[in-house]
Amino acid sequence: MKRRSIAIDGPSGAGKSTLAKRLAQELGFVYVDTGAIYRTVGLAARRRGIDPADGEAVAEMLPRLAIGMGYGEDGLQHMFLDGEDVTQAIRENEISACASKVAALPAVRAFLLEMQRKTARENDVIMDGRDIGTVVLPQADVKIYLTAAAEARAERRYRELLERGQRADLNQVLREVVERDRRDMDREVSPLRKAEDAVLADTTGLDLEESFRLLLGLVRERLDV
Repeated sequence: MKRRSIAIDGPSGAGKSTLAKRLAQELGFVYVDTGAIYRTVGLAARRRGIDPADGEAVAEMLPRLAIGMGYGEDGLQHMFLDGEDVTQAIRENEISACASKVAALPAVRAFLLEMQRKTARENDVIMDGRDIGTVVLPQADVKIYLTAAAEARAERRYRELLERGQRADLNQVLREVVERDRRDMDREVSPLRKAEDAVLADTTGLDLEESFRLLLGLVRERLDV
């Protein structure tokens, strides 16, 4: 039985995880948050006192990591590091920068590539990230490039941090979003870019429900679901 796959790429704060998760629930697909996988590697480096931008040190760490991915009764993806559920720990704001740095390392991307592809071979998946349609699942049935203006993405991220009880400054969050975009787009390995056959979805000015309806419509135009 051929499994179906939906690839959603885009910059930080575009709403990929939130929308992909809801789409998966609506369509009965498995949701794979690849950003969470890279965040887990970033968290591992931070806990070990390793500079996440140090390619040699991070590469040496990888074989000793036990990274797992599972789904709870709520259907949500949980990440495990050395047997510990780190689903909440990887969402701390400082881990975002660590994730972006380790994601730029060829050794890390190679280490995690098969984990992602194996999940897609075994399930109907909605997978979001920055290189899903271009590298991880280049033959995906549907490819969407989800974006929004940097200011809109920063505002969303700022509200998300406040809702989690974390202290945040909107101007600082905006600077971090812009810097994250630069790093993701300029990195040598699997840079963030729109796949040639991906459809562009810009959610600037749209609320969550409007954004969801936009993506659901795009998927249903291309898949019999």
